[in-house]
Amino acid sequence: MVRTRELWQNIMHYREFDRMPVIHWKGWQETYYRWHEEGLPREANEHRFFGTVPYWTTVGVGLGLRPAFEPKVLEDAAEYRIVQDDCGVIKKDWKYKSCIPHHFDWAFKTAADWPEFKRRLQPDPGRSPEDIDERIRRAEESGLPIALSTASLMGWLRNWMGVENFCYLMYDSPETFADVVQTIADLVCWGIDHVMPKMNTIPDLGFGWEDICGKSGPLVSPEIFRKHVAPGYRKIRAKLDAYGIPLYGIDTDGFIEPLLKDWLEAGVNLQFPVEIGTWQADPHALRKKYGKDLRIVGGYNKLALEKGRAAIDAELERRVPLMKEGGFVVMPDHLITPGVALSDYQYYLGRVRALRL
Repeated sequence: MVRTRELWQNIMHYREFDRMPVIHWKGWQETYYRWHEEGLPREANEHRFFGTVPYWTTVGVGLGLRPAFEPKVLEDAAEYRIVQDDCGVIKKDWKYKSCIPHHFDWAFKTAADWPEFKRRLQPDPGRSPEDIDERIRRAEESGLPIALSTASLMGWLRNWMGVENFCYLMYDSPETFADVVQTIADLVCWGIDHVMPKMNTIPDLGFGWEDICGKSGPLVSPEIFRKHVAPGYRKIRAKLDAYGIPLYGIDTDGFIEPLLKDWLEAGVNLQFPVEIGTWQADPHALRKKYGKDLRIVGGYNKLALEKGRAAIDAELERRVPLMKEGGFVVMPDHLITPGVALSDYQYYLGRVRALRL
């Protein structure tokens, strides 16, 4: 049988294939509360229990702040904690429910704070895990697609500053914003150069994280993206090309369409997870508009899993033509929600498993 990595490559590069990989990501904390009551063993290996695979395995060096800020617990209440995290953000985290944290303060508020963060984003051999050779060996033997870490050119900055400070920075200090992007891109390229000589196989993609879009569109305008962000993506794309790595993907939730053309032109040719959302994103329409250069992983409306098996089947059938075309690997477009019964999720996985294309 074709291993998952070879199957994934065949799909992504429009070769011959007859099925989809059966991918499980994960659920929200409350989803697991429900599933444990419905029969998921608490200590279960989820992939063994579900008969699934991850979407890929990742190798790379640490690309975050080094040194990180010292995490501190500032208040520990029955239902929540107020903490300073390792990015210097003070926030309120709920202990027993999934929720976006409430942020109080940031170490990075204005351009004046950038030099301290820039100091923490420099190449350093200490960024390489001590067991990097073993991690690479496990990745290469896993049978899964292999991704190289490519960090975040916008989303991390939004996390470090908060949305309001982030938005002001782009307009008040565009040169600082551009320098953040270039500093992270340079660090990513250094990391790729550090990892690639240790590998015995060419990874399948570089992959980073952004989450820079909400349900009404991106926080970064296309004009600012083209001027200040695209050069960073192009620098990373050139480095991936130098090692023969064909795909460059990002994880970006929300309404991504206003930036898709610019991402593609900057070398990002894989989008994950293409949420259907309140705006009804359509992977088929995106393929028709942008062609086969655009690959997609995701694109299955997670909320269909809450609506019973007829809805599960209908949503899957909607995606079959795109699956057959290639360049599209189906999986739910975000974490599985608490409204999904364990048995219905298993039904969905079984339907994907049984597909022949």
